[in-house]
Amino acid sequence: MTEEIRVRYAPSPTGHLHIGNARTAIFNWLFARHYNGKFIIRIEDTDQKRNIADGETSQLDNLKWLGLDWDEAPDFSGEYGPYRQSERNEQGIYQEYIAALLEKGLAYKSYKTSEQLAAEREAQQAAKQAPHYVYEYEGLSNAEREAKYADFEAQGLKPVVRFRVPEDKIYAWDDIVKGHIEIGAKEVGGDWVIQKADGMPTYNFAVVVDDHLMAISHVLRGDDHVSNTPKQMMIYEALGWAIPKFGHMALIINGATGKKLSKRDEDVLQFVEQYRELGYLPQAMFNFIGLLGWSPKGEDEIFSVEEFIQMFDETRLSKANAKFDQKKLEWINNQWMRRDKDKVMPQLIGELVKADLISQQDADQKVEWLKSVIDVAGVDGIAYTQEIVDITRRPFFELREPLTDEMIEYLTSEEGRKVFAAWQTAYEALPLTATAADYMGAIRGIQNELEIKGRNLWNPIRIATTHEVQGPNLPEMLVLLDKQNVLQTMADVKAKYLD
Repeated sequence: MTEEIRVRYAPSPTGHLHIGNARTAIFNWLFARHYNGKFIIRIEDTDQKRNIADGETSQLDNLKWLGLDWDEAPDFSGEYGPYRQSERNEQGIYQEYIAALLEKGLAYKSYKTSEQLAAEREAQQAAKQAPHYVYEYEGLSNAEREAKYADFEAQGLKPVVRFRVPEDKIYAWDDIVKGHIEIGAKEVGGDWVIQKADGMPTYNFAVVVDDHLMAISHVLRGDDHVSNTPKQMMIYEALGWAIPKFGHMALIINGATGKKLSKRDEDVLQFVEQYRELGYLPQAMFNFIGLLGWSPKGEDEIFSVEEFIQMFDETRLSKANAKFDQKKLEWINNQWMRRDKDKVMPQLIGELVKADLISQQDADQKVEWLKSVIDVAGVDGIAYTQEIVDITRRPFFELREPLTDEMIEYLTSEEGRKVFAAWQTAYEALPLTATAADYMGAIRGIQNELEIKGRNLWNPIRIATTHEVQGPNLPEMLVLLDKQNVLQTMADVKAKYLD
């Protein structure tokens, strides 16, 4: 592309970073970085009642965690600031253009009460008409309309400002994702509000002013914004401004239900922060989100951020809905943990400290032992780092669970008693420096001597050692376990169940 690419991500600080919003940010960022353009963050914080205290901080922090950076933002100001809508409103930026539309007669003040609007909607429903706004100054001259304004003001009424929608006009654009789209003016529901009674601009008005003044060239956003586009095109045309190129990305749906991914869907974790807390890796989250509604050439699915930048092609954004597949996310994260095992190891150890399985001081002194524990426990088989806690808790940190009835049956059977006795003797005889091969040799010796194999051999040994019937590779695990603790565990099992 020859033109300068300037794209933006414009979140509202009304909540934490959602997967869908993260995708919008990532695709805009990739688009900018691929074409050496600019990525801008603008905070749309005019809905003061819904804003939360740490909403903006959470958005920016989680975007940084995902690996994104930006060229202009509230915390990295450029020549097109300020980058918070509330600050822009305080400077009177929006009011200037609202006044211009009022002056041209393209907008007007409306004093209808909520009761009047409700009555109009009821009448339209009764007449089986599509909901639409009824213009209250039809047939009046400018002077007569101004007189109406003065009368309403004298009554203490506060107006909204509505944009006068052109009749019988078709708004058409070539969407980057969806192709050619046409929407008639009648489909927007009549004259719409550009300024609320409290003086704050509405979204569809403010976003146009901001995008124009910030020289935004392309607007990539979710499919749910298609219906907003005609309203925004009206403002661009009314103010004589060039319209940016729009691209509306496919919806993200719950892969399990086929329904639109909703924030009210409690079966799916939907906020980036939740995945951070579980121990998902940022590069894996970026990788997964980057494939939600965009497909690369070929069959590969594991890509670094740098690879995404290099191969990004906006024409490969999908028209079909993107499926949020939890299992695929787990698989991608596992692939990244395998790939970056050395880098992930401190995080895995940190999970053990966070779970109070080991103190930070002991962890610092036993780093190599903990690395071996994590390797033996099977980090290759976990979906995210927090899972390391459950698979190491009982075998390695002496948190023994009571034996189940099934375990007791294995131990107290005739074969179980023989295996236990032979294993106790063999284990006591092995030196502290015994290797995994030494332990395997001892177990194979018991198998040959007693002619017992399979679960009847392994389960009594595992139960006697760890109170479990499954877990990490036993010979490798035995190398890492404290011998005195294992001997005590076996003595307790013998005293309680076998004497």
